[in-house]
Amino acid sequence: MFKGGDITTDSEDEELSGSELDEEITWIEWFCHLKGNEFFVEVDEDYIQDDFNLTGLSSVVPYYEYALSMVLDFDDQDDNLPEDQQPLVETAAQMLYGLIHARFIMTTRGMAAMLDKYNAYVYGTCPMMQCDALNQAVLPIGTSDLLRQGAAKVYCPHCKEVYHPKSSRLECLDGAYFGTSFAHLFFMTFQHLVPQSIPQPYVPRLYGFKIHKIPKGQSQKSLTQQASGSQPAIVHQEKAHAPQEEDQEMAQALIQPTQEPNA
Repeated sequence: MFKGGDITTDSEDEELSGSELDEEITWIEWFCHLKGNEFFVEVDEDYIQDDFNLTGLSSVVPYYEYALSMVLDFDDQDDNLPEDQQPLVETAAQMLYGLIHARFIMTTRGMAAMLDKYNAYVYGTCPMMQCDALNQAVLPIGTSDLLRQGAAKVYCPHCKEVYHPKSSRLECLDGAYFGTSFAHLFFMTFQHLVPQSIPQPYVPRLYGFKIHKIPKGQSQKSLTQQASGSQPAIVHQEKAHAPQEEDQEMAQALIQPTQEPNA
């Protein structure tokens, strides 16, 4: 069972009933140990209880007060909640925790917890060939700080690119739960984790020879001429008319009367 973040298998724990087992762990511990939620770190409860850290979230998350009480294991408001709205509050609690998580990982304690997951390759490795050869770990990142604007992606400090994560479970999470700034602040804090090498761009080749770039205007013009077939026709036409012009000049010279010299 989960108790204080550790797993124990004591015989006394095995004899506990389901209700007693639920009382041994907090909602945050339960949530973070769900399958697919291993990408979250456990936010400290004292951080959540500080109203300053939750500024602006009440206008974003529905059932905010109920959701906050659920996250903090406060049962005082559960009695006033209709049973048919319980699933909505549970969804709101997960949403609220995700947004709090995005703020918490920007702190010193949150960043240290994310460092452990980064070193354990929880978020996978970069799919780029040169980065994959280095077994380069990645960090989650969002394309927006707003909810429902995009799924979570991963950022590589080596090639400095953003990719779809290899884990489908990570991609199911909202990108706002990690934010747009965390990954960059993380590598500014832990600069020793940023590789010194720079990946070289891929060079296309034909039979071992590099393909040289053709000026854009020139390639477009040649393609247009080839597609329309106008260029060969013009050349052929010029070659066909050149002898006729010469024949006309010769004929005019022969027809023109010869002037007799003055006596």
